[in-house]
Amino acid sequence: MTPGDEHDYGESTRSDEGQGYGRTRLRLPENDPYGGARRSGRSSSRSLVPVVGVVVVLIAAIAFANRGGDDSSSTSATGSTGTKPDAKSTAATGTKPVRSKSGTIPIGYAHDAQGAQSAAANYGIALGSADMFNTDLRHEIVNTVYAPDVAAKKLSALDTAYASETFLSNIGLDTDGSAPDGQAFVSRVIPVGTKVTASTGSKATVELWYTSLFGLSGEASTNPVSESWFTTTYQLDWVNSDWKITDFQQKDGPVPVGRDQQASTADDMTKAVEEYGGFTYAR
Repeated sequence: MTPGDEHDYGESTRSDEGQGYGRTRLRLPENDPYGGARRSGRSSSRSLVPVVGVVVVLIAAIAFANRGGDDSSSTSATGSTGTKPDAKSTAATGTKPVRSKSGTIPIGYAHDAQGAQSAAANYGIALGSADMFNTDLRHEIVNTVYAPDVAAKKLSALDTAYASETFLSNIGLDTDGSAPDGQAFVSRVIPVGTKVTASTGSKATVELWYTSLFGLSGEASTNPVSESWFTTTYQLDWVNSDWKITDFQQKDGPVPVGRDQQASTADDMTKAVEEYGGFTYAR
C-alpha cells in the first residue's frame, strides 16, 4: 500500500457539470480556513410538533413490543406478576469478534465471513491512520495486517514512499513526517459498512466502504482537514489461524450529498481530533 492509495492529496480537475449530481456548498469565513462551527437557525416551534409526535409513537411502539405477555399474564394494578421474558432473549448474538490485540490492532478473528468483515474494517483503520507516517509504527501495522510473505515485500516500498520529501511536502508535513509547529496532523478512517463478495474456506474478498478525514488542523494550515469517501476491496487469506491481507484495490465513493454546514474553526477541529478517540470495529 502506498500513501496515495488511501488518500487523495491532489486537486481534482474533473468537471461534474452535466453529470446529474447535486451541488453542495461549504461556507468558509474570511479569517479562518475552517470557518465557524455554527448551524443556521432554520428550525421553528412548528417543525418540532411532528418530531415530538413521531417520538411519542416510537416510545409507545417500543413499550408495546417489549411487554412480557398479554393483559392476562402481565403485571396488573392489583400487584399480580406476569411471565418474565427469558434473559437469553436480550443476550448478544453472533460470533465473538476478536480474541486479542497486537498493539492497538485487534487480531484473532473468527474463521468465517463475519470474522473476515471485522478484519477488513479494523485493518483499514490501521492502514489509514497517522501511525503509518511513523517508521516503527508503520512496520508494526504492516507486519500485523498483511500475510507474512506480502508484508516483507510491502515494507521496503512503503518506507520509500512515506520518506519521500515531495510526498510529505505536498501534504504539508515536515521532512521527518511530523506536523509543523502549531498544527495537528489528522489521518483517520471511519468505516461505514462491509460486504463479503466472495468466500471459501481459506480466502475471502471483502469490500470496505468508509469515509476518511485527512489534513492539517491549524491557523496556518494550507491543507485543512477534509473528508473523502472510498471503497477498498481487500483480498484476505486465512494464515496462521487469522485473516490477513494479500492484496487490495481502492475506488472513490459512494459519496453522499453533503449538507450546507459551515466548517469548524481550526481550533475546534484540533480539539476534536485530540479529545475524540477512534474506534475499532467488529460485526
